[in-house]
Amino acid sequence: MTASRTPESAHGSRLHEDLHWVFARLKQGLATAEAGVVERHGLSHWGYTVLMAIVDSPARNQLALAQAVSVDKSKLVLILDELESAGLVVRRPDPADRRARIIEVTPQGRLALEATRDDIAMIEDNLLADLDGPSRATFRTALQHLVGTAVLRIEDGRPPETGCPPQNA
Repeated sequence: MTASRTPESAHGSRLHEDLHWVFARLKQGLATAEAGVVERHGLSHWGYTVLMAIVDSPARNQLALAQAVSVDKSKLVLILDELESAGLVVRRPDPADRRARIIEVTPQGRLALEATRDDIAMIEDNLLADLDGPSRATFRTALQHLVGTAVLRIEDGRPPETGCPPQNA
């Protein structure tokens, strides 16, 4: 017996009112749609996330980067190893602390990131196609707010020790 995949079956049930389920389903759908895109550009989901974080806030050391993307620092080392092997990032000694490393995106990494961002933007546009422009903006703003202080509040003020595990860990 096959489960029905009609959107009509989603409305009105307690399951579909549960935020955990709703966010998990959105994440699953996005991860599935984006998997081929990030792989086509030589990245993993985590690699894409880490590249975005480095470009958004350059000259960040590995510990700060791990905290920014909510991933365990040992997992971050593996992600950075992959990115560095692919020529997408370089690690340089931090002039302020020779034991620490500053992560920099290479020109090749910037090209891969921009191409991936463009393709992912099309997926996100498709996901949000049923919302008008103001509703899209409100939706994104609300999500960004929830990811910040609201999440810390429900985690009892504790910073996350790790992020969600990647799809193909």
